[in-house]
Amino acid sequence: MSTADPVVQKSEVQQFWESEPCGSRYLVGVEAPRERESTIDPYDLQIRARYGLEPFIWDFAKFASGKRRKVLEVGVGMGADFVEWLKAGAHATGIDLSETSIRRARQRCQSAGFTEPDLRVADAENLPFADETFDIVYSYGVMHHSPDTHRCIREAWRVLKPGGEAKIMIYHHPSLTGIMLWVRYGIWRGRSMHQCVYAHLESPGTKTYTKAEAAALMSGFCNVEMKLAFSPGDLLVHRPSSRFRGALYRFFWRLYPRWLLRRIAGDCKLFLLLTGKKEG
Repeated sequence: MSTADPVVQKSEVQQFWESEPCGSRYLVGVEAPRERESTIDPYDLQIRARYGLEPFIWDFAKFASGKRRKVLEVGVGMGADFVEWLKAGAHATGIDLSETSIRRARQRCQSAGFTEPDLRVADAENLPFADETFDIVYSYGVMHHSPDTHRCIREAWRVLKPGGEAKIMIYHHPSLTGIMLWVRYGIWRGRSMHQCVYAHLESPGTKTYTKAEAAALMSGFCNVEMKLAFSPGDLLVHRPSSRFRGALYRFFWRLYPRWLLRRIAGDCKLFLLLTGKKEG
């Protein structure tokens, strides 16, 4: 796919998320009742969009399970899930490679009444925590962006206490999203679906994994469970990013057969939800 220098690639990933923190596209453009447009909290709009498009997050994260437990969120983005951990009574710590994300997540926590959130800029491949620190490590749609995803997962295992649980979402291969990117960027150029995702899905170097590959990544954990879920991108129910807002894309968005694909797509879903425990 690429022989890019991992240090250079990580810098490009960081720059991408500095310019567009995860979830920031939903801070504007989400429909709200007219009588409340002037007073609604913009973060509430992002929350509505996030959990409206991905309602399965609640069942996957099980925020209530964090009550009075030490939780690490790897890749907090805009902080929507991190606030839910705090609301559930978790002793939560959050990291992100993007300073902009950490700043916005901190503002979000403070607006929700959590005045001193434990948020810091850090690298998922080199977590700044001692072994066996946390009861739960949660990472939603983050580790596949890192040059060394395997190392990220090994770091999650390292900082978990014996008996602790990891909840990790990574991107799955194949998916409807991958197929669309292949049709757009690869089919006429002799490029594989993996290569198209690597170059064109979100930050540079994004990776996708089969279930077998994901099982290998989680080999240090026991009781590993995997579930697949449609992403907003698979069904084009999300607000498109800036690169997909031309007239042709808008036309395709309107004609996209979401109802049919829900029935026939099978396992061609982008989100691979992984849970596993550290043997205790």
